[in-house]
Amino acid sequence: MSISFLYNNTEDLALSALKSLNLKKRLVKGLAYSGENTIPNLSKETGYSIPTVTKIVGDLLEEHIIQDCGKIDTSGGRRPSVYGINPDAFYYLGVEVKRRAVNIGLQGADNKNIKTVENIPFLLENTQEALSCLCDIINIFIDDSGIDRIKIVGACVNLTGRINKDGFSFSYFCFGETPLSAVIGSKIRIRTYIENDTRAMTYGEYNDGVVKNEQDVLFINISWGIGLGIVAGGRLYYGKSGYSGEFGHTPVFGNDIICQCGKKGCLETEVSGWALERNIREKLTNGATSVLTSLKETEGITLEDIICAVREHEDVLVIEAIEEIGEKLGRYLALLVNIFNPELMIIGGTLAAVSDYMQLPMQTAIKRHSLNIVNQDVKFKTSALGSKAGIVGACYIVRDYFFNVM
Repeated sequence: MSISFLYNNTEDLALSALKSLNLKKRLVKGLAYSGENTIPNLSKETGYSIPTVTKIVGDLLEEHIIQDCGKIDTSGGRRPSVYGINPDAFYYLGVEVKRRAVNIGLQGADNKNIKTVENIPFLLENTQEALSCLCDIINIFIDDSGIDRIKIVGACVNLTGRINKDGFSFSYFCFGETPLSAVIGSKIRIRTYIENDTRAMTYGEYNDGVVKNEQDVLFINISWGIGLGIVAGGRLYYGKSGYSGEFGHTPVFGNDIICQCGKKGCLETEVSGWALERNIREKLTNGATSVLTSLKETEGITLEDIICAVREHEDVLVIEAIEEIGEKLGRYLALLVNIFNPELMIIGGTLAAVSDYMQLPMQTAIKRHSLNIVNQDVKFKTSALGSKAGIVGACYIVRDYFFNVM
């Protein structure tokens, strides 16, 4: 089997060969995006004759790029065969880099996830050593998967922070003039793309999560920080250079807390996982009671511990702190509702695990602070993919780059 025709430089091909190559690409793309189809329908969609499409389909079957999925029933006459993409024809690799772990997933050509490993231990630090460790983790995952590396057509690595369209990350691993995408690509020997983590999560939900037919969607990623993913008119919104969605670094508070971006008063300083962690530690230091004190020393308490205290122990101190975050978040999400008038707003990220306690005060604040005529059509949902949203979205982003849709 060969998928080299999808990469070929077509400049020197003869006209007949070029037409055949282009039709192959169109047929594979159509089946990868729209699913199974018949030769008559493929002929209508591409504008090529049935004999021509039949020949190309035969070639693709021989190359094992597509497969015969059987016949479908009709009202009369011969039953046509249905063809679909071969799941093993090629693969997409998605990598989600978190503060203390890495999630990795492989997706087949039919857009189905075939292997996922979550919470691989990793400490995100802005060092060459951390970057090398990340590449080692990816290489080990690929080797353990049993998939021929040549069949992995691309990898997308999600990182928090500011990432531009040229593959540079300006928050982590910006050590020279070479794009981070090229650095990682050379180490894992696969074409690599770099994406903002929230945007990838947004795209995962859009393609394979809670989004159904909505075309204007906002995804709120409330994890260690807080990010915004935007789908406008059915497409991911990047902005001019790719920096859209820096919602957490909006200066809305008059406090003197220094944000991770270096400025003061950002939304993240009071509405985020690290703000919740800081708030809980301060309350415990000042004498508040909580189940957390029986689990760890105050300084060692993490966001994961706090979420566990809510989900397993219904800890009152933590619930009240989360409700406070929900109310503050809702106040500023009202701005987004007024500006974007979205069809759907999705709450995802680590703190989505406690959405029952956060969403009621959040939605109440949204209705209180946004215009009634604007907010009445907005639907609110919690992420369906949860911790897998980022790697699923990353795989779909690779698919779009592979077929030149991005």
